[in-house]
Amino acid sequence: MQFEGISKNVIGKAIEVHRHLGPGLLESAYEECLAYELEKSGFDCKRQLAVPIVYKDIKLDKGYRIDILVNDMLVIEIKSVEALNDVHEAQILTYMKFADKKIGLLLNFNVKMLRQGLKRYVR
Repeated sequence: MQFEGISKNVIGKAIEVHRHLGPGLLESAYEECLAYELEKSGFDCKRQLAVPIVYKDIKLDKGYRIDILVNDMLVIEIKSVEALNDVHEAQILTYMKFADKKIGLLLNFNVKMLRQGLKRYVR
């Protein structure tokens, strides 16, 4: 499945999770439920995947953690915040860079309708 197809399917599953749970829960609850839905649909999901920081000649294994990596292609960063800001965008772009992934989704579940808290990124 190409990037566009994966992205659309993941967004559909995220909307389904949001419709059932609504806003106001912890990020970990949304992560668990979204991973469940994706795996049930046949996607390969890695949760809390460590991504090392590479600085010049050194590799720091105590780097970042990707919330969910789908089919070894799509980085998902889950938030449950009042509003997304520049730091959240920088965070997902950094994860995508260090993990060498081309597409990412930033999902803020603390909104009335998930489409208001959805941003797609392509490197």
